[in-house]
Amino acid sequence: MFALGLLLSLAIGLSLGFFGGGGSILTVPLLVYVFALPPKQAIASSLLVVASASAVAALQHARAGKLRLRVALFFGAAGMAGAYLGARVAAFVAGEVLLLLFAAMMGLTALAMWRGRSASAASEASEISPAKLLLQGLAVGSFTGLVGAGGGFLIVPALVLWAGLPMPSAIGTSLFVIVLNSLAGFAGYAAHVRIDPGLVAAVSLCAIAGSVAGARLTKLVHPSSLRRSFAVFVLVMAVAILVREASLVLAAGEAALPKTLPQLLFALAMLAVGIASGRVSRGPRAAEGSSPEYDEGGGI
Repeated sequence: MFALGLLLSLAIGLSLGFFGGGGSILTVPLLVYVFALPPKQAIASSLLVVASASAVAALQHARAGKLRLRVALFFGAAGMAGAYLGARVAAFVAGEVLLLLFAAMMGLTALAMWRGRSASAASEASEISPAKLLLQGLAVGSFTGLVGAGGGFLIVPALVLWAGLPMPSAIGTSLFVIVLNSLAGFAGYAAHVRIDPGLVAAVSLCAIAGSVAGARLTKLVHPSSLRRSFAVFVLVMAVAILVREASLVLAAGEAALPKTLPQLLFALAMLAVGIASGRVSRGPRAAEGSSPEYDEGGGI
């Protein structure tokens, strides 16, 4: 089973290198259902795995001149604060509930990948909206820290809409932001969760190898030929996790549900982020008469 898990870990990197994201969508289920880790330990471990694989992918984009460091640091600063907060709040939320939230994120991700996104005239804007970037970074970071999802499918359209980045630069910049958010989220989890360093290192190395292979694969296979297939796969996984974990939550009764006002308010805030993401992930429409440039990957 361990060897199978390492083999499947290659898919994490392949997703990052080929689609420009998607690592966390595969990492948490892999750690929970293949390596049999408890949900919170799996989420904490996934944050390190995704951070390492995303760092390699971001470096490749940086070498190609597709990473805007100033924007990444600005957006990432708010994201790191949110990620740390979300990870600390996770200490008071049942693991089954965290997996339900994660499955909901998977469903939103699948829908975003199925639709795809188009670059717009906004990508040529030169004026950055700091307030919107900070707010979006804080919201995405909170979800990253809470459930271990990188949130790239929210970050990419936000960078296009509010930072005026062209789509290729938005993807590269998003990967760097994911690194910052994931590390901050792990710092929050480290206060109440212990991980297996050997397992994390093994999975990370496989994911890194996959990210290099995935980046090269983009030169041979166009992402549009696989994007919707991957979206269906993610959606099926999301439904399976929802069915399994929902039954556990119902069996656990009230103990698994938020019981304090702060927990309830945070859950409602995360629900609002999810609803808003359904709109943001559509991305801006191409300017009339212009030739749209498509990001066929999920940018997750």
